[in-house]
Amino acid sequence: MAENLIDLIKVLRDRTGAGLMDCKGALLANDCNLDKATDWLREKGLAKAAKKADRIAAEGLAITKVCEKCGCVVVLEVNCETDFVAKGDAFRALVEGCAELILKNRPASLEAAKELTKDLFTDATVKMGEKFDLRRFVILDKANYAYIASYIHMGGKIAVAVALDKEDAELGKGLAMHIAANNPQYLSLNDVNAADVEHEKQVQLEAAKNDPKLAGKPAEMLAKIIDAKVTKYYSEMVLGSQAFLMDDSKTVAQVLKEKGVNVLKFVRYQVGEGIEKRQDDFANEVMSQMK
Repeated sequence: MAENLIDLIKVLRDRTGAGLMDCKGALLANDCNLDKATDWLREKGLAKAAKKADRIAAEGLAITKVCEKCGCVVVLEVNCETDFVAKGDAFRALVEGCAELILKNRPASLEAAKELTKDLFTDATVKMGEKFDLRRFVILDKANYAYIASYIHMGGKIAVAVALDKEDAELGKGLAMHIAANNPQYLSLNDVNAADVEHEKQVQLEAAKNDPKLAGKPAEMLAKIIDAKVTKYYSEMVLGSQAFLMDDSKTVAQVLKEKGVNVLKFVRYQVGEGIEKRQDDFANEVMSQMK
């Protein structure tokens, strides 16, 4: 149980940025349920970075590749065990080879893509002595879009593709760079799941109960404040609501309207996001604070 609790504390701390003992208290107060413990910390005002959930570092590369014949774009992430290997030419060749096979054969699922590329991975393991994994991919079909822009940040730490309904290379490049830097989660507020909105309202309601500044506010005013907080929370994750990277005096939505362009789809892969990577000294750190 102690070892399991340590693992849960590690995950919760990475999700929220809260202190070790706060994470322990949250888990014990919520029957070791990670989602409930995350909300509990946010409601108590103890979570420092709840929106950074599961962004744990792992090694590898994320790239985009354009098919010279059809113009389709693949975005994919391949993971390895060490940063040393991730920076090597042999590993990059593996990733590029995967991209080429996927573009050529258009596998319908991740499982099919892994089957398609298994010989590449077997050879790479023999040569480099590490475990490799094709983690995810997506293909943007040029037939469905007027223009697809792509961008690779920091040599493969982040890969972005953005599809537009009108050809505009300069805007497309700017949007791809913006998405890499600002990590939007939604195209618009309409894309946010209604259940998620209701869940966030409950989180903000509980947080309001612990905020002395909101004590004694009339119910109608409190409801408006909570609605505003929910809207702000999700607006920061919506592409159109964000200040445009290339001109922060305007939102992305304003720039798109001026250009007469719509974003139809975007993909952003950051290496390692959502992968738990155990730190060898973490157990000792937790145990020293739990005694």
